[in-house]
Amino acid sequence: MNATASSDIQPFRIEIPQADVDYLHNRLATARWPGELPGVGWTRGVPLGYLQELAEYWRTRYDWRAQEAQLNRYPQSTTEIDGQRIHFLHVRSDRADAKPLLITHGFPSSVAEFRYLIEPLVNPPAGQAFHVVAPSLPGYAFSTPLAETGWAMGRTARAWVELMRRLGYERYGVHGGDIGAGVSGTVAGLDGEHVIGVHVVTDPLTAANTATFLPGMADRLDENDPVDKLILDRMNEFTKEGSGYLAIQNSRPQTIGYGLVDSPLLQLAWIAEKVHEWTDLPVDRDQLLTTVSLYWFTGSGATAAHTLYEQAHSSDWGTPPTVPQGFAIFGADETVRRLVPAPADAHWTEFARGKHFPAMEAPAELAKDLQAFFGPLR
Repeated sequence: MNATASSDIQPFRIEIPQADVDYLHNRLATARWPGELPGVGWTRGVPLGYLQELAEYWRTRYDWRAQEAQLNRYPQSTTEIDGQRIHFLHVRSDRADAKPLLITHGFPSSVAEFRYLIEPLVNPPAGQAFHVVAPSLPGYAFSTPLAETGWAMGRTARAWVELMRRLGYERYGVHGGDIGAGVSGTVAGLDGEHVIGVHVVTDPLTAANTATFLPGMADRLDENDPVDKLILDRMNEFTKEGSGYLAIQNSRPQTIGYGLVDSPLLQLAWIAEKVHEWTDLPVDRDQLLTTVSLYWFTGSGATAAHTLYEQAHSSDWGTPPTVPQGFAIFGADETVRRLVPAPADAHWTEFARGKHFPAMEAPAELAKDLQAFFGPLR
């Protein structure tokens, strides 16, 4: 069915006041910088020189208005679902055979992650085309302010089901990575009558990091097996060295929120560190700073942290999907098969490069895999 606009859906354009842009530039110009111990590199966080150079680029060369205009090329709307303002991109294809596709970003990301993915999905030179619906997660960017507690993945998934109903889509696919993968799987479990398939992306480090939260996972792995040993080493490394950002947001989101909302340097470092650690292909600097800017202008560093807290304290993990499932593994190695609970008949594609953000790192490859998976589904 073609999408039909609900009276509850309002058109939206991004229009950040110039005073907010000027304030950001002033805060960057007058920032206080810590010292740095010699020779530590990235082992203790973002290096001073790296962040100084990136902040200076953000202040003097990055063009927010150009990025804002580019984002505004995509039709956008807002709607209220379950008391929460939801912002979303809705980009329809001219192709008669286009299929609706709901795509969900993760942390620390935004719908800007999909800028280079949307066009090859909506207007591909060949193969399956899509009508793309890309919501901002509750508490992220323009899906703010966060109205109340309780916005973990299950509640978000129920909101996405309602969003697709309001848009008039009777059959649709779902795709996501990171939090977006969990939300997409939950949507598929909730709305199997309408979802044609669920496609998710992951990578070896993300798979191992996720495994640290699964009760008993470490006990099921054998240290004498080289593949299991690699998984255990990665899980241990994440627990000891890589999970600090999550631990504080999972436990004290209000406390870290003061810094994320008040300090552009902290918000920049908070996201830049993860993009550096979780990618192995270059990410366009303007693309990175557009997501950082969205967090800064909307104050959503704090509210995103609150939703991570909600998930850490939630027991609502939804129902496993029974619809066709697809997996795209970036930077693939032999560990992922042991960690990802993929059905035997699942679509499974492995890519040698890319990691946590394939929509930014390898959008052409991701678009082709989405076409290959969803193309035959009805």
